[in-house]
Amino acid sequence: MRAHPFALALAGLLAVTAAFGSAATECTARSGPQRTALVELYTSEGCSSCPPADRWLSGLRGAGIGPDAAIPLAFHVDYWNKLGWPDRFSQAGYSDRQRLASRRNGLDFVYTPQFIVDGKDFRLGTGYEALKQPRDRARASIALAVSADASRLTVVATSGLAAGDRSRLPELFVALTEDGLSTQVAAGENMGRQLRHDAVVRALLEPTRLVPEEPAKLERSLTLERDWNPGHLTVVAFVQDRATGEVLQALALPVCR
Repeated sequence: MRAHPFALALAGLLAVTAAFGSAATECTARSGPQRTALVELYTSEGCSSCPPADRWLSGLRGAGIGPDAAIPLAFHVDYWNKLGWPDRFSQAGYSDRQRLASRRNGLDFVYTPQFIVDGKDFRLGTGYEALKQPRDRARASIALAVSADASRLTVVATSGLAAGDRSRLPELFVALTEDGLSTQVAAGENMGRQLRHDAVVRALLEPTRLVPEEPAKLERSLTLERDWNPGHLTVVAFVQDRATGEVLQALALPVCR
């Protein structure tokens, strides 16, 4: 008799937690039975229309949308960098991720700000209400264990697909985000403005593939950069179908110190 993938993910979490020992502060979490939405914002400090979108993303919790309902990720793209202001949070890989999402949505262009919710292009016409609707059953399980010391962060994510799930190319991703960031912009379209950001993606790890009835594991040790505030960091794990962009489940775990 095969063990259910959800149970396997939990067993993996317990084993990882025991392996960490007491040398570093550790914290754990596992996903629930309902699916959590993944809210991606593609933004840039060089874009004058982006600050309202940044504020909208920061306002999720104030609108009563908790981390069990929706998890934000702010990807700062790099294609604005030569237009007057280099965004210190931008990465070329985030621009590539947006281009892939646009192709999945039948678009032959990218734009900022752009929201992608569970792989689908999302417009703010309904405000936060669309994220307050009843949630579907999860199509994958996720367990997270995070260990932190003064200089390093060790992340172990395990995941399994729900029985009978038919996703074509499901992958387990892990991102590291930071809240409470701000920049005084000295050039470009936002010159003279102080911009504030939350859920800024500091790192996005290379994903690992999931297969039916087998747990997947992604483990990585990251050096804490000098300009990261450990007290504002969150580890986000999510399972996404690379073929369709659908998000099967997501889980967030603030880094404990």
